[in-house]
Amino acid sequence: MITIIGGGLAGSEAAWQIAKRGIPVVLYEMRPLKFTEAHKTEFLAELVCSNSLKSMEENSPSWILKQELLMADSLIMEAALKTKVPAGKALAVDREAFSRYITERLMGLKALKIIREEITSVPEGLSIIATGPLTSQGLSKALAELIGEAHLYFYDAIAPIIDAESIDYSKVFFQSRYGEDQDYLNCPLNEEEYRIFYNALRDADRVTPRPFEKIRVFESCMPVEVLAERGYDTLRYGPMRPVGLIDPRTGKRPYAVVQLRPENNEKSAYNMVGFQTRLKYPEQERVFRLIPGLEKARFLRYGSIHRNTFINAPLCLNEDVSLKKRNETFIAGQLTGVEGYLESTAMGLLASMNLLRRYKGKEFLPPPATTAHGSLLRYIIKSSPLNFQPTNMNLSLFPEPEGLKDYIKKDRNLKKKVIAEKALKDWREYLRKVDE
Repeated sequence: MITIIGGGLAGSEAAWQIAKRGIPVVLYEMRPLKFTEAHKTEFLAELVCSNSLKSMEENSPSWILKQELLMADSLIMEAALKTKVPAGKALAVDREAFSRYITERLMGLKALKIIREEITSVPEGLSIIATGPLTSQGLSKALAELIGEAHLYFYDAIAPIIDAESIDYSKVFFQSRYGEDQDYLNCPLNEEEYRIFYNALRDADRVTPRPFEKIRVFESCMPVEVLAERGYDTLRYGPMRPVGLIDPRTGKRPYAVVQLRPENNEKSAYNMVGFQTRLKYPEQERVFRLIPGLEKARFLRYGSIHRNTFINAPLCLNEDVSLKKRNETFIAGQLTGVEGYLESTAMGLLASMNLLRRYKGKEFLPPPATTAHGSLLRYIIKSSPLNFQPTNMNLSLFPEPEGLKDYIKKDRNLKKKVIAEKALKDWREYLRKVDE
């Protein structure tokens, strides 16, 4: 019997990959008996931050990762495509439908038993720990004692969700950047409106960390108020950048803009894109209602901040993501030091593949570094343990293609195409070998 702890994206993917092959698996998930500070439902694979699974632009690093997951019969990608909502070039999902779909699919597997119980110790035998960035205190302590290293940590910020009926549509407009579609709702600000908003944001009260906590926020999830501290125009070059957007009422580009992305197909709720925050709840209402169109906004979910736990992977993990101190225990998801929904899923997939090789008495078969999965694995294993920090999928993780001609090196789109073709070719061959 194989044990998996954690029913998030990585744990759900790993359970799917193993149990669909008829191998007995027990999946432990502590919700709904015990919730984290960010989870709200009892469904498996609940999305607690954005509902976006990032870019679907062909040949982009995120697109390559998605294609590799699809080729491996990923349950997470299957669910995403079944429950997607309009989001321009991004893949966004109806978060409740997404999690419900995954839960129902896993419950239909005869070889899988789901137990709602908190696990506070590292299990014996072949197992995968995929408890994610919100690992409970008991299991975190057990892991720290086992690996001999204190956990690293940073804080992940969540963006607010707005009730669609509370938006003043006379002040906003539908448009994606460069006018290719109408998937985003845009709240335009003129120079004076931006100045008032910026000053209010800078002066707003924030959630105070406890005395023993040191805030270390992942760069791509930087709270909007922290970005504002970096300078007056930082937001206008970041989440509030107006490039590619023309206000149809004025025929001009706004001075700044706040984009809202639909949370579901019904468009009954909108996520404030890039507006992760740790402002106090009353302050979120006061400050964000200064944004044109959101003067009477009803907040279905306030922005928040929560602890995000990961281990020092280069120091603690073998190349197959098993623990050096107990190689029957594999680590998956964000605990390994990747950041992002599909990156976590990818590590769940790799952990299950590597565990299955061990289960069958076969040697570890590393994925090629030229693939998205292989490049992620190489990063977490080969980085310096002295300054290890989480990463998401990006072009810099891929090795430079061999024999690349100068004109291709200078053309970024062409280079991405070469990398993508090589990645998918090598991944297809890897999948053929790894499951033999």
